[in-house]
Amino acid sequence: MHTLEQLQSGALTGTTHLKLSCGLTHFPMEILQLADTLEVLDLSGNSLTALPQEFARLTKLRIVFLSNNPFTELPVVLGRCGHLEMIGFKACQIETVPENSIPASCRWLILTDNKITHLPASIGNCTQMQKLMLAGNRLQALPQELANCKNLELLRISANQLQQLPDWLFNLPKLAWLAFAGNPCSASNLAQHKVQTTNWNHLGIEEQLGEGASGIIYKAKVKPETNPILPEEVAVKVFKGSVTSDGLPEDEINASLVAGAHPNLVETLAILTGHPEKKQGLVMGLIPEGFSNLGGPPSFSTITRDTFPPGTTFTLPHVLTIARGIASVLVHLQAKGVLHGDVYAHNTLVNKHGNPLFGDFGAATVFDNTKAPLAVNLERVEVRAFGCLLDDLLQHLAPVPAEDSQTVKALKSLRDQCLQTDLIQRPSFLEIETSLTDI
Repeated sequence: MHTLEQLQSGALTGTTHLKLSCGLTHFPMEILQLADTLEVLDLSGNSLTALPQEFARLTKLRIVFLSNNPFTELPVVLGRCGHLEMIGFKACQIETVPENSIPASCRWLILTDNKITHLPASIGNCTQMQKLMLAGNRLQALPQELANCKNLELLRISANQLQQLPDWLFNLPKLAWLAFAGNPCSASNLAQHKVQTTNWNHLGIEEQLGEGASGIIYKAKVKPETNPILPEEVAVKVFKGSVTSDGLPEDEINASLVAGAHPNLVETLAILTGHPEKKQGLVMGLIPEGFSNLGGPPSFSTITRDTFPPGTTFTLPHVLTIARGIASVLVHLQAKGVLHGDVYAHNTLVNKHGNPLFGDFGAATVFDNTKAPLAVNLERVEVRAFGCLLDDLLQHLAPVPAEDSQTVKALKSLRDQCLQTDLIQRPSFLEIETSLTDI
């Protein structure tokens, strides 16, 4: 974090990254003095409502974050910033997105948790767009022009007012990660079984285990006299707020319950009640020791693809075990009418044997799987995500002996089938599971 005093004194001359959060009500014009070098600007958490026209002089700027500022309109001047690739205006008060306010160079746009009712037709000019985050708005429809965004891979439109998904959505050749829960066009049925609940006061919260976009996960001990059904130790996920980058906590809870049990799924045990701050939460099975994340989340540079530490390798037996386990989970979820929406290595845990545990339903959508065309289309979107995961595994495959070359060839062929740009030509998860069994 930098200070306004540093900026005004010239101490930040030549910097490429600038972050200021100090109650700003007006854009500091001294930032323009960094135009020759500034690439990343973060002015989140201030009180800004507008940007000056001179903002376009920041010609080196690639990434800008202006979240948690009371903007009511996306600044038109952004459209004149020809090198902007990532734009973040999360949790502002934006109602209007003017025509030509989104530069054609934009690859990652975050407008989560605003009050947007319409998107401009000019968004169709953003043909490099790969990631579009629109959860928690008031959209009733998506503009037809968005169909021009052929590079779009991840779309978050949960918690809006969409009456239906447009047909052209399934013609986007690279769409792989889709979330649309919390709309009239998504199912909202809760799991058809009695839901176990556990009171916060019946849990002894211990250390924090992890943190994601939607919540914080803790290890906890269950007081045995309060709930004899639950295991002695559990994991507790406490949701941070009402809207996440993927959607609403209640939709994640719903999807987790509908998903039910599977050997390769992190088990959901109960809904949390009685939190002192009235936050929502889930009680889940504690991950056994020896499991770790298969990969890391995407970076600013990879945008939609997971990251892996340098030197990461997977043996062929591990690749097969992971792929078979995740394919089995996805067959199960499809049968339940659950689109996971976030099939990624960073949502997959593995042990030393390669056995996977899959979880995190933050982007999941419950849908009516009796509607055959919709069910097939949604499945084939998710199949592409599985293809990306399989590609990640193969990209990090350790050298194999000559006698295993045909197995590797078969895996690459299956990956290519999953990644086909014509959605309907991709295999189903049942076909994928069968293929992996036969390899």
